[in-house]
Amino acid sequence: MIKLGLVGLGKMGLLHLRNARFMESVKVTAVADPSNDRLEVARSLGVGNVFTSYREVLKTDIDAVILTLPNYMHDEVLIEAAEAGKHIFVEKPLAITSKDCEVVIDAVGKNGVLATVGHNYRYLDCVRKIREIKDRGEIGDVEIATEELIINGPFAPSLRPSPVPDWYFDKEKIGMGCMDSGYHLIDLFIHLFGEANVLYAFLGNRFHLPYEDHAIVVLKSKRCSAKGVINVGWFSKTVFPKFNFRIILHGTTGHLSTEQFMPRNMYTYVAKEAVKNFFRHAIGKKITPLTYTYYYASLFEELKTFIDCVRKGIAPPVTLHDALRTVKIIEEIYSKFTVKGIKGF
Repeated sequence: MIKLGLVGLGKMGLLHLRNARFMESVKVTAVADPSNDRLEVARSLGVGNVFTSYREVLKTDIDAVILTLPNYMHDEVLIEAAEAGKHIFVEKPLAITSKDCEVVIDAVGKNGVLATVGHNYRYLDCVRKIREIKDRGEIGDVEIATEELIINGPFAPSLRPSPVPDWYFDKEKIGMGCMDSGYHLIDLFIHLFGEANVLYAFLGNRFHLPYEDHAIVVLKSKRCSAKGVINVGWFSKTVFPKFNFRIILHGTTGHLSTEQFMPRNMYTYVAKEAVKNFFRHAIGKKITPLTYTYYYASLFEELKTFIDCVRKGIAPPVTLHDALRTVKIIEEIYSKFTVKGIKGF
């Protein structure tokens, strides 16, 4: 049995908590969150030890800890978790700055624990398929890649609306604007084509937030001739099950798009998966969580991969250096280009 701790019971924390319940020989035994209401949710889901302090979770008998915290808290809590000898799954970013990332990497190495960062877009079925086809050389050498993710950002509508946490409006605490979503697209470009340089970036500010709410970034691979155009934004109303994400690869002998491998009609797909899970539950089988969302199913896959690595004692496929490279590119963007309409950014 792998015993997990969980720190942070926001949207992502609750998703990971629910996902862990459907994994064999895995149990979340301790959680921490400042909200008593969220702790009650954890109790209702069978968690026996609930705390308001993450340090209490680290004192318990757990094998690994999942950290889903505000960006500015990642490095501090992660270092303490490493020093407590716990294996670590942390949501991206590893830390706000590359310097802090390097301090974290050093602490993890010194304490001999396994650690990974939540790069869940790598686990999307459509992403896996285009990478496999590209790596087989079926579209030749990729010259141009287009990656897009245009959503609401932290302002997404919900069946249970709740205030957006204050730290989302503090550029020092969040560390980045819509590049918090663009982070995934940068990581995917690195995942597909290796390390990259920034050729150009436009950072826009439609809603007068203290950071950019849309961006166009052009990357160039250091390993091959691929160039990537990244379009990201937090300005467009997105209501489930619609999701404005895609990757298009243009090669010398053909092209690929993630949309070739996604459900043609998301509403039909959602209905079919919901019915499948209903019958799985009815006959006593474990359901396949979040498959009805298509995109969130990747969260199950990445957490399961991490737990399998903990069980086997092997390094997770997403490394802390992967996360460091992505943060360095975001820093390069901000050092060379300014957000239009924000003085002193």
